[in-house]
Amino acid sequence: MKKVFPSLVSGFAASVLTTIPMLKSFSCCLIVPGAAILALFLDRKINRNLEKITIKKALLFGFLTGLFATFFITSFDLLITFITKSNDLIYSLPQTEVMMRQWNLGPLFDESLKITKQMATDIQTTGFSALYAVMIFFSNFISNSIFGMIGGALGMAILNRRTD
Repeated sequence: MKKVFPSLVSGFAASVLTTIPMLKSFSCCLIVPGAAILALFLDRKINRNLEKITIKKALLFGFLTGLFATFFITSFDLLITFITKSNDLIYSLPQTEVMMRQWNLGPLFDESLKITKQMATDIQTTGFSALYAVMIFFSNFISNSIFGMIGGALGMAILNRRTD
């Protein structure tokens, strides 16, 4: 548990910050990498270990932080969507449709727009769409795990420099 705890705490902290509307757009490129750096720092403090951090450990902590952040960010997003019966998808759908129609992408676009409108309708009526939940989870998972590992590598460089 001592190994996972710093990533769990940091991932949760990152997810709380992403619920703030202005900070949400910085979640992938600043907040999650910062959380991975924090996880490595907390691990070092908890275990009182001043040895150099290996790239394997840094990437693992970054991945775990991204994974926990994904779980909590998706959970918070779905909870807020359920309560408000609205989210970013609902707000951006009309503008997205206008922009995409200008590109004249054909029947594939029409079908994907139909599915997206159904998701929006589900969210507005019940507060939940299973397809939206799956899409947002995988989108968050991909970006958070990649940027978490980048943050882990940066954290390794920063923290190893302090032990030299």
